[in-house]
Amino acid sequence: MRRRRYQQEDTHNKERWLISYADFITLLFAFFVVMYSVSSVNEGKYKVLSETFTGVFNAPQRSIKPIEVGEHVAAVPERQHENVIPPVVTDAPGNSDVSEQGKVEALRAMADQLAMEFDDLINQGVVSLETSDHWIELSLPNSMLFNSGDAEPHYDAFAVIEKVAKVLRDRDNAVKVEGFTDNQPIRTGRYPSNWELSTARASAVSRMLVMQGIEPERLAAIGYGEHQPIARNDTEEGRRRNRRVILLISKESSIRGIVR
Repeated sequence: MRRRRYQQEDTHNKERWLISYADFITLLFAFFVVMYSVSSVNEGKYKVLSETFTGVFNAPQRSIKPIEVGEHVAAVPERQHENVIPPVVTDAPGNSDVSEQGKVEALRAMADQLAMEFDDLINQGVVSLETSDHWIELSLPNSMLFNSGDAEPHYDAFAVIEKVAKVLRDRDNAVKVEGFTDNQPIRTGRYPSNWELSTARASAVSRMLVMQGIEPERLAAIGYGEHQPIARNDTEEGRRRNRRVILLISKESSIRGIVR
């Protein structure tokens, strides 16, 4: 019995080499798989890399100019001067005076143009023109623009407003249109009082100026009714003078900044 058990144990020990051999074969297979995967080339990536290198080596050569240190200023070609943006000039203490003087001169030039446009009517005393360093006051009688008790401009009014618009066009001066009446009461369904009538006339003149190309944001329409007379209302001549439309042209561009 003892001898037979010895033979079984000895046979079992001789077959253990198969385990080591199987492990070795497995490791060797894994090694070759890894080596194959490392050595395989991705054709797509290789093509991209190849094109990149080709573009780099075939690109035109660029010269690098050193930056000179010192007071030397390189000359700029004339063609580059066209693209140079001029520096922004901020308002210095003296610039505001120059700007104000320019506005005053522009206002005087407008006054001269209006004087030429209405020369005959000014000499006849029909139209009045007053000017200062801050504003121009052009006074037009209602009879030149409207029929009695009405705010619809008649035919001759368009030629008058066209002359005014020709001077105001392509400028930025603010214009306040003021309407005035005499003290004769008016009570209609359309105009309950002289306030409505004077305001409607000022609005009509403003609308006509817009039709002639004047920007509406430059305009304001105000009605004073009979409450700002320049003559006595107890005579026909005084009432005629009080019935008027005044265009107050400012040297400023802000319509709410107009002051007499």
